[in-house]
Amino acid sequence: MPFFAYKARNARGELQQGVLEAADTGAVADQLLGTGATPVEITVTKAPAREGSGLWARLTEKKVTSLDVQLFSRQMYTLLKSGVPIMRGLAGLQESAISVTFGRVIRDLRESLDAGRELSAAMRRHPTVFNNFYLSMVRVGEMTGRLDEVMLRLFDHLEFDRDMRARVKSAVRYPTFVVIAMVIAMFIVNMFVIPQFVKVFESFHAELPLMTRILIATSNFTVNYWYVILVALVAAGLVLRGWVRSPDGRLQWDRWKLRLPIAGKIVHKGTMARFARSFALSSRSGVPIVQALTVVSQTVDNAWLSQQVDSMRDGVERGDSILRTSVAAGIFTPIVLQMIAVGEESGSLDDLMDEIAQMYEREVDYELKTLSAQIEPILIAFLGAMVLVLALGIFLPIWDLGRAALH
Repeated sequence: MPFFAYKARNARGELQQGVLEAADTGAVADQLLGTGATPVEITVTKAPAREGSGLWARLTEKKVTSLDVQLFSRQMYTLLKSGVPIMRGLAGLQESAISVTFGRVIRDLRESLDAGRELSAAMRRHPTVFNNFYLSMVRVGEMTGRLDEVMLRLFDHLEFDRDMRARVKSAVRYPTFVVIAMVIAMFIVNMFVIPQFVKVFESFHAELPLMTRILIATSNFTVNYWYVILVALVAAGLVLRGWVRSPDGRLQWDRWKLRLPIAGKIVHKGTMARFARSFALSSRSGVPIVQALTVVSQTVDNAWLSQQVDSMRDGVERGDSILRTSVAAGIFTPIVLQMIAVGEESGSLDDLMDEIAQMYEREVDYELKTLSAQIEPILIAFLGAMVLVLALGIFLPIWDLGRAALH
């Protein structure tokens, strides 16, 4: 839609001016009259310039984080619960926003509301800030007139989701550092250590053990063709990234992640906790089961599990019960299926889903606390194997030479 520059006088006779987006000048006049202002002049203009629209500003500006959206949800709940008009509330949030980028997002929400859009439609203009689940829940709040309650539940949901991701990152930080250190150590040994031993081995004028010859060949290839290895790794990373971003690749990758020996069960339980929490939130907000499953499948950040949730939705649409579709999906444990059966029969499925989410959260919390203890034996085994190969390859010829000298 085009933009219009306007001048108007409010009820006190004060001159106001600004820019609005609307279908035509009549729509702009209606918006101004609706706010109690009398239009004086309305002319077509260009879209208003955004602050910090330069290339350097766009590259260096801080992105909107999940914490910004979480605090915004809590503040919106407080304002709406107190009876503050949404436009006045958004104006206050824009002025007090710590993040300049999020302040511009709030300003755009105000302008979109001024143009006659609904809040969910205004938020849809910022897909990188508000995900599909957030938009769907705001839409439900608008339809049911309980937007304040929805905002509070979204705040709790974002708090849980952020806490879960933070704990996972904290748990895998130590193993990641150990693996990186091992890779760097292997590279240094191949580039600088083994070539020094090669000069010593050449003075033996004897046949070297197989392990030593393998290490020397590996070292020579690394020294002479390190750039080939680097290009191959970068190319493999780009190919893998492109494959994972494709629909089929994402599906296979996410399904493979669930089969990892230790991390797979953590990913699965964490995702199912997010599913149960989201389903309970949708159900309590008055969303029909079919629509709730559609909305919840968008919060499950695993393509394969999302596909199973979609199959549950299709089963419910055909008239099957939640329990039957859950059994067919094959992603729930027998205990969870029993709780779903009780919740469906008693009509308190949302409460039981909350219990399921808490159960999964406790299991994830235990798995994360013991993750380092589970990974340490594997890391020690890999480290021991690497040291054994280096010891056999480097010191075995020296040991053989010393033994021959003694005889």
